[in-house]
Order: sequence, then C-alpha cells, then structure tokens
Amino acid sequence: MVQKQDPVLTREAVQAVAGWLDGGEAEPSRSELANACRRTARTLAEELPGHSVELRVPPFVAVQCVEGPRHTRGTPPNVVEMDARTWLRLATGLTTLDDELKLGTVDASGSRAAEIAAGLPVIALH
Repeated sequence: MVQKQDPVLTREAVQAVAGWLDGGEAEPSRSELANACRRTARTLAEELPGHSVELRVPPFVAVQCVEGPRHTRGTPPNVVEMDARTWLRLATGLTTLDDELKLGTVDASGSRAAEIAAGLPVIALH
C-alpha cells in the first residue's frame, strides 16, 4: 500500500524551494528539489488517481494519474514531462500548463495529457 502524502510535509518541502521558484534565491540543494518534486507529484496522483497519464519530472519522480485505461507496457500513450523548476512552478500555481506548453517547457503527448491541469495547483504559494 502506498503511503498518503502528508500535506504539512509537502507544504514544508515547497516552502524550502519557494524563493528559488520566484527567482529571488539561489537554486536549492538536490535533496530539497527532489523532496519538493516527489511530494507534489505524488499529491497530484492522489488528487487525480488513475493510470492514464504519466507525469515525469526527471530525474526525481514519475507518477501515473488520471482515471481511464491502464497502461502496462512500453511508452505510455499520454505523457507529460518537464524539468523540476517548471513542475514546481506549475504545482504551486506560479504558472499554468497552457502557458508552459506555449513556451515549450513542457513536453506533452497524447490526447489526455492536458488533463493533469485539473489537479493544479497542488499547493498554491500565493
């Protein structure tokens, strides 16, 4: 059984990188980035349970979410992938999926990939 994400610990992880996301502070440590990415992505997967879309934030986390057909082998048909900073800005409501898709900072494939937007932001900073 997968352990449910603790919202207090998730908020603490996000707060640890918040200054960097706003552009005012230096890049956080790898462990701080990993913690914030993993906790927010896993929280999104809890909010949008399922296996239709795979969210990838390499090298830190990949989760399956969004109800629908289960994918079991090979490359999933619906994939959303981005770097840690882009993901954390999405997860905290500092940007939107539409904006990031237009900027080309998010690689999304498949007809259901954009459905992750229903769970964003995971934890709003403002």
